[in-house]
Amino acid sequence: MTLDELKDKIGIGEDKVYAAMGAFDNPDDLVEAGRKIREMGYTKLDAMSPFPVHGIDDAIGVPASKLGWLVIWFSALGALTAVTLIWYVGAVDYRLVIGGKPFFDFSYTIPIAFELTVLFSAFASFLGMWAINGLPRLYHPSFNYSQAHRASDDLFILVVEANDPKFNPQQTAEHLRSVGAGDVEVVEG
Repeated sequence: MTLDELKDKIGIGEDKVYAAMGAFDNPDDLVEAGRKIREMGYTKLDAMSPFPVHGIDDAIGVPASKLGWLVIWFSALGALTAVTLIWYVGAVDYRLVIGGKPFFDFSYTIPIAFELTVLFSAFASFLGMWAINGLPRLYHPSFNYSQAHRASDDLFILVVEANDPKFNPQQTAEHLRSVGAGDVEVVEG
């Protein structure tokens, strides 16, 4: 699949605007700007930074992750799988009398149930994170921002996406400048 086909598939064309993006020099300015932009009525916001910034999720309105619930349910499934498998093998399918012990006892299942709980949780965490974040992603329109490469080094970037109901390229760029953003650009997909 070529890059142009990929852009068409995800709905981004050469003539379409992706977002207005502005850069900040420190994380506190990013959080404050995110809070102010959100108070102006923008709802489709994102932030890019070289490290996790405390408070940015609340400032730009990022909902709580669903990954925790996914991991909890898969860990319970792992424990249930272990107990069920041990019960089926010991008490139903392959009954052996060994030293007068019962065919099934819950205490036998504890080590294996723990191991399968951890295993299922690890798979749910890893695969769930990839699925929720839409990974692997070989192209993203934010890469077109001239300072995007610095988001992994020393720059903090606030993104107001074009699919926001209040988005107007010129007005949104001015709003970003008004909250202290430097190097504001309207980025095309």
